[in-house]
Amino acid sequence: MQVQLNDENAHVAFGEALGRALEGCGRVYLEGELGAGKTTLTRGILRAYGHQGAVKSPTYTLVEPYEFDDRRVYHLDLYRLGDPEELEFIGGRDILSDDALCLIEWPSRGAGWLPDADVRIELSVAVQGRTATLTAKSPWGEQVLANLKAFT
Repeated sequence: MQVQLNDENAHVAFGEALGRALEGCGRVYLEGELGAGKTTLTRGILRAYGHQGAVKSPTYTLVEPYEFDDRRVYHLDLYRLGDPEELEFIGGRDILSDDALCLIEWPSRGAGWLPDADVRIELSVAVQGRTATLTAKSPWGEQVLANLKAFT
């Protein structure tokens, strides 16, 4: 599935639709160069669950947890990860085995340690805005993309 996101508002709105489609669970790999909009998409996803505050990339803390009434969302940014084994020290095994939604920026930095994604999203800069290419990587990911088509 490929989606053109012409501006920041479209980017956030698409994230909200994706958040609803995810139903608060799964592992989403967010890929793309610096400035491609991974954190902006995360902001939209979090808005689907009621978050109205700022969302910043957890570049230095590696993980930012968000608690909602009936779900947990973990936003991970592995850009500064020196070794995938560092994920063990921040409680990565517990986070990723939880029934929470995990949004993971720069997943290639955790290669060999991270479990497979349910949905992989590649964001790229386009002539106007961004292009999001979504790929289902599991049966749940296929269901998410089917749900998303109903919301968009």
